[in-house]
Amino acid sequence: PDNLQSPWGSAAPAAPACSLADVMSEQLATQLDEENNAFPALTEYASETTSDLMLAKMLQMQFDREFDDQLRREEKKFNGESKVSISFENYRMVHPYEDSDSSEDEVDWQDTRHDPYKADKPQTTPRRGFTGKGKNITTKHDAETCGRKNTARMDNFAPEVHVGDGLGMDLKLSNQVFNSLKQHCYSEQRRSARLHEKKEHSTAEQAVDPRTRLLMYKMVNAGVLENINGCISTGKESVVFHADGGSLEEQPVPDEVVLKVFKTTLNEFKNRDRYIKDDYRFKERFSKLNPRKVIRLWAEKEMHNLARMKKAEIPCPEVVLLKKHILVMSFIGKDHVPAPKLKDVVLNSEDMKNAFYQVLHLMQLMYQECNLVHADLSEYNMLWHEGKVWLIDVSQSIEPTHPHGLEFLFRDCRNVSTFFQKRGVSEAMSVYELFNAVSGLNIPVGAEEEAEFMAEIVALEKRNEDHVQKRGKKTFPVTCEDGDPPLKPDADD
Repeated sequence: PDNLQSPWGSAAPAAPACSLADVMSEQLATQLDEENNAFPALTEYASETTSDLMLAKMLQMQFDREFDDQLRREEKKFNGESKVSISFENYRMVHPYEDSDSSEDEVDWQDTRHDPYKADKPQTTPRRGFTGKGKNITTKHDAETCGRKNTARMDNFAPEVHVGDGLGMDLKLSNQVFNSLKQHCYSEQRRSARLHEKKEHSTAEQAVDPRTRLLMYKMVNAGVLENINGCISTGKESVVFHADGGSLEEQPVPDEVVLKVFKTTLNEFKNRDRYIKDDYRFKERFSKLNPRKVIRLWAEKEMHNLARMKKAEIPCPEVVLLKKHILVMSFIGKDHVPAPKLKDVVLNSEDMKNAFYQVLHLMQLMYQECNLVHADLSEYNMLWHEGKVWLIDVSQSIEPTHPHGLEFLFRDCRNVSTFFQKRGVSEAMSVYELFNAVSGLNIPVGAEEEAEFMAEIVALEKRNEDHVQKRGKKTFPVTCEDGDPPLKPDADD
């Protein structure tokens, strides 16, 4: 019916029919020729595609590009997010440096199998080990051949070793030079690994390792500390930080405290064994620990020594908290300014004389009341604050019954006597008189020859050691004198 419409819309009007005479007319032929000349590019392409070979190459190139795109998508899907990827490069048809229309994210030309730096035909030594005959014979030990091989082997060095490139250059490395470079690369890799391990697992001069830093952050988050201000002192065995105190449920925290972080580098333990392995309080526990965990025992040792000294009313820091190898103590100083060491303070003659008698009294209290020998007493470990001498750094302090206890006491007496005599204190005793005054042993001085005096000290130590062994003295918990229970190991140990 005429009123029905097509679902695709109204049909286009039919072109007017032309007669055969119009089609064959010269005027229509001229018009068509002019229209054809209006598009010269078409004629140009037509001329280029007249060759069947050219058409086949163009089609093949297009097909190869599409194949490479599909291969690239499959490679990306296969590798995913893996750090180790599998390359389908060898299956590609068109390589980036051959295809000018390639995208920027394609593989660089140096990653392809057509690397221009790579030799066309690698030189290989025959199975028999030589080539040529007579005077022209060349063995596998030829200097030039070995030199070229050594140059090629440099590509196997670690990525961080910059070997450069020898494009267009006939480089030859002798065996001696190549072996030296190879050994240097291995040494650098081992050194880099050691530095990385040291950074991760040890406390440096004025910095802390990640584990120590985490412990310090936990103290701040728990409210024990308000904030940590910075490093105020560094020594052979520890790094000391100043902090503002917070609060604890069991005891009040001073407004200013210090964090003594014991260094965890293994080379520091070589000189510490003699102070702790023969200490009856820690002997058994020391033998069961590896060197990295001994440092926590070292921090616990200082805490208990300070507790003994505080009980005897010796001026010293007060322990606030011990966490692994971090010891939190009261700050000796004021307004973030630490008290000066006795070697740095400037005192008049009367105050210096008073300081000497204070040190003598403190040494006697440590030996007789605390049953301790400082073992590292000098002007570097004594502070002058509020007109008094304060003793610090007692982590190495031992009991007089230690096999070397009297030797350490004699060394302390020598340091103290030498310091005050240099400062012009006329009342300062000699090292022998000071030793007898502190220990109460009254060893005859005689001609004051140190060798004879030390021989008598060693003999006393030997008798003490034999006496201890006969009594069968064993390790005892520190609670018997300190009143503090021994620390339990942390949950993550």
